Amino acid sequence: MGMHVHGASLAAAARVGGFAPSIHNTQPWRWRVAGAVLELHAARQRQLGVTDPLGRMLTVSCGAALHHARVALAAEGCQSTVELMPDAEDPDLLARITVTGQRPVTPDAVRALQTIRIRHTDRRPVSATPVEPTAVEALRRVVEGEGAHLHVLRPDDVLELASAAARAQRVEDLDPEWVDEIAYWAREGHGGTGLTDAVIPATPPRTSVPGRYFGHAGALPVGEGHDRAAVYGLLYVDEDTAQAWLRGGEALSALWIAAIERDLSVMPLSAVVEVPQTRELLRRLLANLGEPLLAVRLGVPDPDQAGLPHTPRLPADQVIDIAE
Repeated sequence: MGMHVHGASLAAAARVGGFAPSIHNTQPWRWRVAGAVLELHAARQRQLGVTDPLGRMLTVSCGAALHHARVALAAEGCQSTVELMPDAEDPDLLARITVTGQRPVTPDAVRALQTIRIRHTDRRPVSATPVEPTAVEALRRVVEGEGAHLHVLRPDDVLELASAAARAQRVEDLDPEWVDEIAYWAREGHGGTGLTDAVIPATPPRTSVPGRYFGHAGALPVGEGHDRAAVYGLLYVDEDTAQAWLRGGEALSALWIAAIERDLSVMPLSAVVEVPQTRELLRRLLANLGEPLLAVRLGVPDPDQAGLPHTPRLPADQVIDIAE
């Protein structure tokens, strides 16, 4: 395999990385292809200054993109190594992927890549069909395999999460800068980033745990369902460092792919982690065992609802640099 072969595979992997979920669809990453190396950089101009001052959610988002790229390379038959935070002098260089050779392509790798292409965030209530405990346990193991943890909430804890989510929303609503930032990303016309009305609920969904309010009603009809059958979990990591946040993002991507393969939907809930007071409450729910990154809702999608359009994506030439 010559250098140009690697370069093509790495550029293709970076394009797949661009499909990853990111906070408010900010896509806060930049990729650089140089020979057999793909670098992932933080795009700080797309960091949410009010919502995410530390860049925690930016880094989780980039971790999801990193996992997407790893899946793409595996599906191309590329053996690769990944270094997280490889340069102490450059904290914006989040990861370095190096292609080291070839590997057999497995059916699992191909299926995971196909799954990435259909993944999207659905904010509608899930169906009344319960989630199988065996599926939840399988997803928990997938998260562990990426170096993060999934704490599945008991019904009493879901009530705590619900009140924390409502409280976080109130805190954000009282801060004009916060309201402006969310409104900015949740409107049409960003040329490839942000959220479109097509994916924002037209009326508040009847959910146990309130999802985010984007400052206006969208165009997504939500139906009559209620997500009482959903399972809620907290995605958490062992420490509050950039390396751990990246692993958490990789785990989110792996969880999402594995959930779709089991016909489950995933909805991330980040407001509870953005507001310091409610984040503390989540840490208590975790018995202070780790650092919460996101709450997630798992459920069986309503089979009667139409599919959703994908959120827009930045053109590849805006996020991928190819070194000569």
